[in-house]
Amino acid sequence: MPAWLTVVGIGEDGFAGLGRAARRALLDASVVIGGERHLAMLPARLRAQREPWPQPFDLAPLLARRPEPVCVLASGDPMLFGVGATLARALPADELRVLPAPSSLSLAAARTGWPLQDVTMLSLVGRPIAALHAHLHDGARLLVLGGDDAAPSALAAMLAERGFGATRMIVFEHLGGPRERRIDTRADAWHVDTQQAQPVAALNLVALDCRAGVDAQSLPLTPGLPDDAYLNDGQLTRRDIRAIALAHLAPLPGELLWDVGAGAGSIGIEWMRAHRTCRAIAIEAHPQRQAFIAHNRDALGVPGLQLIAGTAPDALASLPMPDAIFIGGGMTAPGVLDACWAALRPGGRLVANAVTVQGEATLVAWRERCGGTLTRIALSAAQPLGGFDAWRPALPVTLLDCRKPADR
Repeated sequence: MPAWLTVVGIGEDGFAGLGRAARRALLDASVVIGGERHLAMLPARLRAQREPWPQPFDLAPLLARRPEPVCVLASGDPMLFGVGATLARALPADELRVLPAPSSLSLAAARTGWPLQDVTMLSLVGRPIAALHAHLHDGARLLVLGGDDAAPSALAAMLAERGFGATRMIVFEHLGGPRERRIDTRADAWHVDTQQAQPVAALNLVALDCRAGVDAQSLPLTPGLPDDAYLNDGQLTRRDIRAIALAHLAPLPGELLWDVGAGAGSIGIEWMRAHRTCRAIAIEAHPQRQAFIAHNRDALGVPGLQLIAGTAPDALASLPMPDAIFIGGGMTAPGVLDACWAALRPGGRLVANAVTVQGEATLVAWRERCGGTLTRIALSAAQPLGGFDAWRPALPVTLLDCRKPADR
C-alpha cells in the first residue's frame, strides 16, 4: 500500500514556512488532523476537512480513514519527541511519509551554539521532572522541552535544591516564529529576574548549562551508588555487593528487570540508570519500604520504575516477561525461585543473594538442580579499635548467577 498518511512538521512560522512537498500534501489531503494551534495556522483556501485530535488522545479515528489521503500536523520534527514516533509504531513504514521541519531543539542549539551531539535532550511533556536528576553533573548541557508555563520555575527550584543554583538558564519561547523570546538568567535568580516580567509561554524550551556548587549532589554513572543516596531502614543491598550483583545482572538497553523483595529499590534503580531504555519492576510487600522506593526512584532520576505492592510468588503472576531477575529477599519462601525461573525469558539471567544459612542452602540446592555459579563475597572495613584500626567483617553474602537455557 502506498503512503496514505503524511505527517507534516510545522514551525512557529506556520504555513508560510513549509516547503513545497509539505504544502502539496496539505492541498491534496481529504482531512488534516492536528492540535487546535496547528490547525489555526492553515490558510482558508485549503479544502481539506480539519479535525482536532480527540481528547483523550486516540489513534483509532485516524487509522480508520486508511487509505484516503490524510495529513497530520505536528510541531517541528515529528520524529523527535513527537507524534511521528507514535504513528511509526502503529503503521508499516511504506504507509507513512514524514516531512519534518526544524525542531525547537535544533533551533535552540543554533541559538546557543551548542552542538546537538554534545547535548542531552529531554522532554517534560507528559513526563515527570524527576527524570532530570539522572543527568545533573557539572558541565552538563541539557535542552529541556517544557510541558507548560510552570516548567522553567520548577526546573529552577529543582536545580537550586540540588546545589546547581549557578546553572545558566536560557528560556526560549515560540522558537522560529515572530513572537520568539529568550530569557537569560541563573537558576538561583530565576524568581527574582522574572517576578516582574510577563508570564512564560506554555510553549517553551529551557537550555541548561549546569554548574555545580560546593553542596551539589552529583552521583556517578557507575553501579554502586553510595548507600546514603537511598532512604532505607537497613534493608538495602550494600554498595559493594550491589555493584557486584549488577555486574552479574549485566543490563542491556531496552531490557526489563524484576527486583523481587526490592527493599529500598536500589538494584532496580541502578539497573535503570545503566541506560535510558532499561526498565524495572520492584516487587515489595512492606508499606514503609514501598514509600522508600517511591522516593528513591524520583530522587535518583528513574521515575519510570514500576512499583508492585505484594509478596512473591503471588505478586508475579501478571507481570510482563523479564530479561533478568534479582532476588534480594524472600527466596526461601515456597515457590519463589520456581515462579521466577518459569517467568524468565529463555536466555535470561537470574541473580540471587543470600546472607542466612537457610538462604544459602536454598541457592546451593537450586544450583544442583538448574546449574549456575555460586560466589561467596566476604568484605571487611577498617574501623577504630582503641587507638588503632582493625578489620570488621560484614556478613558474607552468597551470590547465585544462573542463566536460563535459550531453548526453554
